Amino acid sequence: MTSPQVMLNLDGYTDLPPGKIAAIVTYLEMRSPPPMSPAEAPGTWTLQRLNVDHSRYRTLYRRIGEPWLWFSRVVMPDEELSGILDDPKVEAYALHDGTDDIGLLELDFRPEREVELAFLGLAPGIIGKGAGRFLMSEAIRRAFAQPIDRFFVHTCSLDHPAALTFYMRAGFTPYRRAIEVSDDPRLQGFLPRECAPQIPVIADL
Repeated sequence: MTSPQVMLNLDGYTDLPPGKIAAIVTYLEMRSPPPMSPAEAPGTWTLQRLNVDHSRYRTLYRRIGEPWLWFSRVVMPDEELSGILDDPKVEAYALHDGTDDIGLLELDFRPEREVELAFLGLAPGIIGKGAGRFLMSEAIRRAFAQPIDRFFVHTCSLDHPAALTFYMRAGFTPYRRAIEVSDDPRLQGFLPRECAPQIPVIADL
């Protein structure tokens, strides 16, 4: 069924149909690596490639993303995800603490002379322990290990409240803003109805 078209009000509120969610997306970029000391990781932490293990990737993506309604890779068919992860210019890593996967880092080197920070996230309970700083340090190091013009990323208002400031502190500069409207993946059955309770489910009555 085709969703009704809604005219965006650029000077006030715009009502969304039931079943839709909206987010403010902020795009950021980094033209050169900032001066920073490499983040030290505990001896038990390792970065392990995920590209060939799609099931492990999906499990970690869900564990990290469900509290913030990450859904892009959840709704993605297996063939499409394989086309990304199997590409030699995409690097996906799990941050492993010796017992479990606690973080996700994904870098996309496919754009010409650019690198996208596709995903950087931490499992619940890990934020504040230095893992994010470690992953960002690794991301910047790997991105600028080859000659590129730009390292870029985007985040949105549905993500962790500290995500945007984290990227800015790391040296990214905001340059564009957009509104993303999509179907609520919980109502479509892609994510549990109870996940991300801070974002209310509003369905047809």
